[in-house]
Amino acid sequence: MKKLIAFVLLAAMVLTLAACGGSGAQGAEKNVTLKIGFQANNGSNEYKAAELLAEKAKEYSNGTITVEIYGGGQLGDDRAMIDQVAAGALDMVFAETGRLGLWEPELEVFAYPFAFDDFDHMMRTLTETEYGKSINEKLEARGWKVLADAYNGTRQTTSNKPIESIEDMKGMKLRVPNAEQNLAFAKYSGATATPMPFAEVYLALKTNAVDGQENPLSTIDAQKFYEVQKYCALTGHIINDNNYIISKIVFDKLSPAQQEAITKATEEAAAFHTETFMNDEKALLEKFEENGMTITTPDKAVFRDACAPMYDEYIAEFGDAAVKAIEEARNK
Repeated sequence: MKKLIAFVLLAAMVLTLAACGGSGAQGAEKNVTLKIGFQANNGSNEYKAAELLAEKAKEYSNGTITVEIYGGGQLGDDRAMIDQVAAGALDMVFAETGRLGLWEPELEVFAYPFAFDDFDHMMRTLTETEYGKSINEKLEARGWKVLADAYNGTRQTTSNKPIESIEDMKGMKLRVPNAEQNLAFAKYSGATATPMPFAEVYLALKTNAVDGQENPLSTIDAQKFYEVQKYCALTGHIINDNNYIISKIVFDKLSPAQQEAITKATEEAAAFHTETFMNDEKALLEKFEENGMTITTPDKAVFRDACAPMYDEYIAEFGDAAVKAIEEARNK
């Protein structure tokens, strides 16, 4: 009888251990595959950062988290992917704070021309002001959890004549994407906004169908606009960020250890993302000059003042909380 009782107890212990996945911490975790989607292609800095994310997520989770990367818009455009993440149909996505204004309209100001002096200013607004801290709560209510934010370049202006001041923008035919913020930059700077498909820009610059265009330095380099434009003005009019967003539905299903692992991995990837873009920008200016471009630095304060009506319209519609937070962070 004692042998029978001992056998029953032993069997119960074995079943308990099996249910717990064994005595080790790794065995207690379920293997998880997370898919991340974004628009940039596999030669981009974004893709390199995503690769680091995948590497670190596997390392910090003891192999229980696998991140699959889908760049180049394989899973749809950014708007579709952001929607998918909110619904839990896609696990992770890159998204600019201003782009999230499609769902939370007051966030559009984060993509306004001359809203921020630099990326650090944007990050202070998002992390050190009460308004900035409240944004994550609103995004989580919509199904998005922001794990980290990264610098993704600053939009500058190239042209076939030097831009030393805002007066040099007057009458310039400036190619911009068909987006409110970019159109506003051209309008309030005195240029004639000329939207056109991105694929047509190089030829339009080469044939002088337009006088200039605006994009981050990395894009100017990738598209070789420096071959057909003699000048690059560091207008720095729009700061691009890239939030690393995970579906709140997906995040809540991870174990606490896995949540910690993916958060830590994401923060490291975002830091690499930022550092890579910043280092590249320094090197690219040197490259452009070596290829015959002249770099100018017009006074951005004058441009910012010219864009003031856009902010007046924003305040009339959404109130002044965001604008006050931006100014508060500017003075820190």
